Amino acid sequence: MKYVVILGDGMADYPNEALDGKTPLAVAKKPNIDRLCALGEIGLVKTVPDNLKPGSDVANLSMMGYAPDKYYSGRSPLEALSIGIDLKDSDIAIRCNLVTLSDEDNYADKRMVDYSAGEISTQEAKELIEYVASKLSTAELDFYPGVSYRHCLVVHDAKLGTDFTPPHDISDKCIAQYLPKGLYGDKMSELMIASYEILKDHPVNKKRIAQGKNPANSIWLWGEGTRPALTSFEEKYNLKGSVISAVDLIKGIGIGAKMNVIEVPGATGTYHTNFQGKAEYAINALKEGYDYVYIHMEAPDECGHQGDLENKIRSIELIDSIVVKYIVEQLDAMGESYKILIAPDHPTPLALRTHTRDAVPFILYSSDCVKSSGFSQYNEDTCKQSGNYYEDGESLINKFLKE
Repeated sequence: MKYVVILGDGMADYPNEALDGKTPLAVAKKPNIDRLCALGEIGLVKTVPDNLKPGSDVANLSMMGYAPDKYYSGRSPLEALSIGIDLKDSDIAIRCNLVTLSDEDNYADKRMVDYSAGEISTQEAKELIEYVASKLSTAELDFYPGVSYRHCLVVHDAKLGTDFTPPHDISDKCIAQYLPKGLYGDKMSELMIASYEILKDHPVNKKRIAQGKNPANSIWLWGEGTRPALTSFEEKYNLKGSVISAVDLIKGIGIGAKMNVIEVPGATGTYHTNFQGKAEYAINALKEGYDYVYIHMEAPDECGHQGDLENKIRSIELIDSIVVKYIVEQLDAMGESYKILIAPDHPTPLALRTHTRDAVPFILYSSDCVKSSGFSQYNEDTCKQSGNYYEDGESLINKFLKE
């Protein structure tokens, strides 16, 4: 038996007036997904416990079968694993975004113009983070470059207890009330303020401005956590697993779970990603002896954060026409029994431009147990109408992988 999870990050949404009260999932043309919907089990699954924030960290842990209440230790430590940082038990890892802030004189009066600094290239970002590090690193602070706008700050001999806000939650808002608070709030705010003075006139940013692009003129700190301790996926499920993603967070979960993390050329966290490459590398992993592959695609989530209706629909359609179509065709040709799970990790409603903890719609298809779900289309409403509900992700994954 082969197992494939096709995860459209943030794919679920709310009814939208521009779509006559429908959701992007409901209007997207997705014949391959809808075919699996008609022939499998559909329903809703709650991926985010009520006591945790609805981040992609918590939700993807859940969809990989790791109960967040037991395994979650913070977002940034998972990304640190992907970057290759060897965290000590006394270290705190903190996500360090490069963002675009508006140009008011007082830092606290600035607005969050762009949480991704125009999806800055990894090469440009590396130069900027290394420049920040040269100015702000100390014996207790180390900065590490990651991918695009996503980077990491490690604070040595530190404790949890600082209240941070994700930058994608405050798009277009004044940042004053969202600056870090709590244990190290003042210190973290001082680093962010200092970074603006360091970055605003950097040659990389001058060039970006001249090209009509958003400058990466500040760091934004959030997502603190400690070194994670995940049970290996093979030990937990008796399956050899692989992970495909362009996002350090998801790669970090894979590394923490001792899974095979596959790098796909041209993979990004946007709708410009190499969808075909992700599908092909997934099938190659299965042919090479892996039992399970988790294909993560960030595009719908990014579009949700940006309020980009057209490309959120387009992202769903690309996942359907390229990834799902190819995976099913290749699995059928392999002649081995297989199961496919299709779902988002959490909703990222266009109206809110951030994550929510609402239960998400799923399809569970088994080539050995084709049946009629009674529904011909996969969306939030049909999955709710099915009456099928899982209280947590681990319960759904146990059914997917163990039954």
